[in-house]
Amino acid sequence: MNSPAPAVVSLRGVGKAFESGTVALDRFDLDVGAGEFVALLGPSGCGKSTALRIVAGLSVASKGTVAWPGGAGRIGFVFQEPTLMPWADVAANVRLPLKLAHMDDAAADAAVARALARVGLVDFARAYPRELSGGMKMRASIARALVTEPDLLLMDEPFAALDEITRFKLNNDLLALWQELRRTVVFVTHSVFESVYLAQRIVVMTPRPGRVFTEIAIPASYPRDERFRTSAEYAALCRRVAEALQGAMEAAA
Repeated sequence: MNSPAPAVVSLRGVGKAFESGTVALDRFDLDVGAGEFVALLGPSGCGKSTALRIVAGLSVASKGTVAWPGGAGRIGFVFQEPTLMPWADVAANVRLPLKLAHMDDAAADAAVARALARVGLVDFARAYPRELSGGMKMRASIARALVTEPDLLLMDEPFAALDEITRFKLNNDLLALWQELRRTVVFVTHSVFESVYLAQRIVVMTPRPGRVFTEIAIPASYPRDERFRTSAEYAALCRRVAEALQGAMEAAA
């Protein structure tokens, strides 16, 4: 599995079996290059989220290895749901990782302000989650993941529950952030269209137990915008990825 840059993290022969007997991953291999935007694409239940949690250290592989060639850096994680504390305002929610790290107040204030500015929520710093739209809640969750200046940003289907217009807008905003910050991103999705729009490289996974079926490079240049989304190139790439996903399903069957 060749990445265009030195690997930040490498998974080799990773398997994950739960106490229930469910085998989520088997012989899963993945390299993620520094500064790369990688999408993990597969059907629901194929082990995408499990792989992400293993990279994050939130779950332990049953077998195989997870290596950090350059040393493990800071990780930011954006979950499927915003998981905001309802009793705390947006600024306090974003500040939580810094509070847990015992960062001094002045530095934390500056970091929170930067993170909120990056996601367009400066004017909502004192708002509470109940006062936010679904898209704004996810922006707050992304700001919380970014506030520690992570080297690796892991995103687990963060836009799946949003309406299409909001999802398109957040896709655009995420790409703008990635181009500005050049963090490494691993993005889990079950949407062919989203994966092609966002990623430099798509890792197509088989149904459970999840393995890598194939990898597809997306050669379209950045920035990507509505012209790309409505282009013949985008349609052809979506068709190619959809065919690969169908092939993964048939191979498993």
